[in-house]
Amino acid sequence: MPKKHEAMVVCPQPEAAESGIDILRIGGNAVDAAVATALAQTVVDPLMCGIAGFGTAAVYMPEKQAHEYFDFHSPAPLAAKETMWEHLLEGETKDGFGFILQGRVNDIGPQSIGTPATLKGLEALHQAHGRLPWKQVVEPAIRWASEGFFVRPGMHAFWIDEPSMGRVGNLERLQYSEDGRRLYCRPDGRPKPIGAPLRNEDMAEVLRQVAHEGARPFYEGDLARKMVAHLQALGALVTLDDLAQYQVKRNPPLVGSYRGRTIATNQPPGGGAMLLEMLNILEHFDLAGMEHNSPEYIRLVCEAMKKATIDKDRCIGDPQFFDVPLDQLLSKDMARAVAQQISAGERFNVQRVNPGAPVPRDTTHLSVVDADGNAVSMTHSLAMPSGIITPGMGFFYNGCMGVFDPRPGRAGSIQPGKSRFTSSCPTMTFRDGQLDVVLGAPGGTQIAMGVLHVLLNVIDHGMEMQAAVSAPRFSSTSNSIDVCNRIPRFTTRALESQGYTVGRNPYNYTIGWVHAIQVQPDGLHGGADPGRDGVAYKLQTSAAA
Repeated sequence: MPKKHEAMVVCPQPEAAESGIDILRIGGNAVDAAVATALAQTVVDPLMCGIAGFGTAAVYMPEKQAHEYFDFHSPAPLAAKETMWEHLLEGETKDGFGFILQGRVNDIGPQSIGTPATLKGLEALHQAHGRLPWKQVVEPAIRWASEGFFVRPGMHAFWIDEPSMGRVGNLERLQYSEDGRRLYCRPDGRPKPIGAPLRNEDMAEVLRQVAHEGARPFYEGDLARKMVAHLQALGALVTLDDLAQYQVKRNPPLVGSYRGRTIATNQPPGGGAMLLEMLNILEHFDLAGMEHNSPEYIRLVCEAMKKATIDKDRCIGDPQFFDVPLDQLLSKDMARAVAQQISAGERFNVQRVNPGAPVPRDTTHLSVVDADGNAVSMTHSLAMPSGIITPGMGFFYNGCMGVFDPRPGRAGSIQPGKSRFTSSCPTMTFRDGQLDVVLGAPGGTQIAMGVLHVLLNVIDHGMEMQAAVSAPRFSSTSNSIDVCNRIPRFTTRALESQGYTVGRNPYNYTIGWVHAIQVQPDGLHGGADPGRDGVAYKLQTSAAA
């Protein structure tokens, strides 16, 4: 008897999700669809991600008995020095995800660029597990760049984000290079309006070459030479050696548990350890028996967030350069002791250097499940885009240097070839050995917090995935509690009466933008965060039982 086989792509950009579904429709697997989706995202969301960015991707393929991460983090260039910016430190972002330096050298411009990693990461992922030819999975991105797309509301809102407290605004990033102004701005310098058509033939041409020759020209050939000649002329740290020596890392998942589910997430310098530490602490509280988002619920979860943030700042860095004490951070005994401290009313203190504005949330995510039960969860980003486009190439370079700690001797300090911490934590959960949830998010330092919320909503509160993704969120990555505007004021007044400082975000949907898939007996359930333009597209095919 025939039965329905389902596949799904969930991400913040309808055009990119459409590309992934098209690839599934012609016989691609989850990896083919994820790579096609990601490449399309680099075209249709050019400040959020790019082929010169970085990322981390979880792959689960049960028939191949494969479950691994492709970590394509962007390391500091080999010319970087641990002390090169120590004298420029002015402050730290309030949420602890970046540093404010004199001259903003780490925030925008040539020295903010780390080694581009995304294109090599996507190629490695496809070479290992893809089914369709590489040329075929690159084609949708070429088509978007050549034939065009338009400015979406979420994209436009991000472009006009105002600068604050020493950070560069996103419009300045768009305007920084001549090609950026030509591609994305009106003659008077304002960003193109919602609905305005966009085409990027320069990027289409780069992608055509990549489709035919793979990533090699980008890392060792004519594209690499063109990129580095331009960047070096501007004073960038990136060299041909950085590109030629760059290698994608393949790692096993970092595995934990929460209320009988297996939680598989990424290794440091990703945010997975933060996520597991928070879940370990919160497992000691009867969250299901509490009113969702009540003052006491918020207090408990926020103290767990603060403890994980303190430990991240102190202990989590690139394990090739820093000894990350994972056994201690993920100890169930430690989590029990922390839970007891929280129950006793203790408050954790998150220290910041002259705390200023939070960093922009320049990142994107995709979740894919195919009809064979293969799954991919990928988060990729430009960090804070450098604003630089090499003339005639059409893509922004990352600004990954902005998160490195300019103070020597710390987990996040600058070192040549070292990757910085990222809160990105593409995650999968398993129930009785079967795939349960595939999720992740953009959102800067709030990524792990958004993912945490959705897991608690699904596991403790029994929410269906779209409801879990859409529920109001809060966070604490400093000594204040930040809430979205759908947390009522009678709740925050109760927290303030306990001595907490509360910051209210004007946006109704914020604190990570989670995009997720839940595998249920009746099929796949998608959740696209309402804070973006996202979609959950489903493909159904009939197959013999």
